[in-house]
Amino acid sequence: MAETMARLHPLAAVKTVADPHLLAQGPMGRFSLRLAANAAPPPLGALGLSLPLEPCRAAQSEIAAALWLGPGEWLLLTAPERAAAVEAALRAELAGQVFSLVEISHRQTGLSLSGPRAAQRLNAGCPLDLDLASFPVGMCTRTVFAKAEIVLWRTGAEQFHIEVWRSFVPYLWELLVIVGAETS
Repeated sequence: MAETMARLHPLAAVKTVADPHLLAQGPMGRFSLRLAANAAPPPLGALGLSLPLEPCRAAQSEIAAALWLGPGEWLLLTAPERAAAVEAALRAELAGQVFSLVEISHRQTGLSLSGPRAAQRLNAGCPLDLDLASFPVGMCTRTVFAKAEIVLWRTGAEQFHIEVWRSFVPYLWELLVIVGAETS
């Protein structure tokens, strides 16, 4: 009899240390949206927001979040139960335009890092100036943490959302735990 494969969280095989400031996010709907860089994107009712046009900024609604990653490129995040409906609605809204909408939900995993030393912990492996004045709430960007490429989004004064490819989650997690122990 054939075995059924089960999808496991990337941290399933990692012995995790309890850290109240570092949390693995649950499943999430994720899309890469590309539009012509010189085209003005329309307000997207499917997301309940207008795509941010200012570089390195995020917009958020009750339905979804849109993170500006480059000219004409956004990372869209939504609840997993809404992903199919959001995708269908986006395709309908963007019909007639040149666009690319790719579902990438299983490529990445989200982590949440919070607390008074969150920026300090991230700066142990991230070259950005994460001072609140330089990297304010709502700012997002592609960057690195040590050798892992990440998307970093500041969601609060002391809170960050990190998107990282699944294969790098154990590596990133372990480094953040080590840095957390050293900075506490």
